[in-house]
Amino acid sequence: MGWQRLDARQVREIIFLIIGLSTPIGILAVNGSAFIVDHLEQFRAAIAVCALASGLSLNGLGAWAALNRAARFAPDLYREYRIWLIVGGVLFVLAWSVLGAYWTYESMKDRRQLPNLYAVLTAVWLLVLPVAMTFVTRRFNLFRGPSQ
Repeated sequence: MGWQRLDARQVREIIFLIIGLSTPIGILAVNGSAFIVDHLEQFRAAIAVCALASGLSLNGLGAWAALNRAARFAPDLYREYRIWLIVGGVLFVLAWSVLGAYWTYESMKDRRQLPNLYAVLTAVWLLVLPVAMTFVTRRFNLFRGPSQ
């Protein structure tokens, strides 16, 4: 079972579908954005709570992957300092997630300043950290070689 190659008719249909869907999706996005901006004060706290939940989940997954890699990469050291590593990971995840939620909340004070660089950088950083942690821990796994 392999990938089939698309013929010209299927490619045309996909292009027309994308073009056809872009306008209604764009209309919904613009109207949804305008509604949120008009009610920014009410949405501000909800978006910050969502940023907290997102930070906890993404950073938690990254920390979990890092701890698992540490357990495989240095099992004796991990066993000896397991509690400290877990507590440190939990504190790091909590602190970083709370900080991300706070920055998100603060970056949406004034609707006239949206979009602002501060909010965009906060969102990018909240995405970059767990991806970077996962990337680094996978690199450590590659350097270790095949599992024993």
